[in-house]
Amino acid sequence: MEIPGYDNKAALQQVNQFWSMLDDMSQNNPEEYRTFIERQLREGTEFHSPPQPHACIRTALLGPKEGILYINMCGWKRVPAPTSYSDPVPVCGGRMETVVTEEKEQYSVVDVAFNPEVLQTTEKDKHEKEKLHLLALNFIQQQHNLSLAQHYKLTKDQIKGTIQDMKQRLMSPQACKSSAKNPQSEPAPSLLQQISSLRLAENSEDSTIQLSMEQENKPARPGLIEVISSTESDQSQAPQPKHHLTVCPDGGGSSRILQLRVELPGVRSVSQCQLSVSQDDILLEVEDLYYLHLQFPELVKEETCTATFNKKKHILNVTVTVL
Repeated sequence: MEIPGYDNKAALQQVNQFWSMLDDMSQNNPEEYRTFIERQLREGTEFHSPPQPHACIRTALLGPKEGILYINMCGWKRVPAPTSYSDPVPVCGGRMETVVTEEKEQYSVVDVAFNPEVLQTTEKDKHEKEKLHLLALNFIQQQHNLSLAQHYKLTKDQIKGTIQDMKQRLMSPQACKSSAKNPQSEPAPSLLQQISSLRLAENSEDSTIQLSMEQENKPARPGLIEVISSTESDQSQAPQPKHHLTVCPDGGGSSRILQLRVELPGVRSVSQCQLSVSQDDILLEVEDLYYLHLQFPELVKEETCTATFNKKKHILNVTVTVL
């Protein structure tokens, strides 16, 4: 698997140096080694944490159809923070849904996610807060090709609907980029991310999916806010593969594990699979082929997740320890 803009041989040398460094650390300074590993696991867990409600905006849809629209603004650690004062604010949005209540009331709801540090910073400044609300309105207009009233009202509740619904709407694959002429460049992949991609490419019959950890987000600073557009592919319309989910004791019998077996005919390489695991669900995507989003029957320790792909049988096996 090639990493755009990177020399894989050079990256493999970095990988070897990285493992040597960890070996030396584990032997010469076990406490520092333990602290390092715990920090990486903690940051990985934070990255896979679900979006958190922040505020809900009520506005009017003016076209192509008139109606009421609720915009859930949330904080999500998967959305990067601006790296400098002059950088645009990254924004990601989910799909729009129309809701009809038992009282025959009809409205639409959509979600907009920012880095939590951006939301915290704008809370301290009334004008920046208003800019962020207008940014959300303009973003939704661009993303869904709508005409919205620029007058809005903050609701008493932080969210319209449920957190689970908001999470599912935001789980569709997206790529955020600047709407300006010079797009905001993607951050360089961290060494751990390069290790993940290279190890996927090296394995042959049984390939292991490594859940990479995101780089540390730099703190957001108040200032310029620009509209960031996103492209969203409706991957959720892809067929659901055959799968089997079970909970059983582990080999030692001291705890339980959750096992997921997924049949993926037509998948030739593990590099085609995108896997995301949280405490309560799992998302598997194979572009243009499969989409699988399952709620776990019990909470799990996502940092214990391992996944292997058998190229001959086209079967993915995922194992994770139950809390």
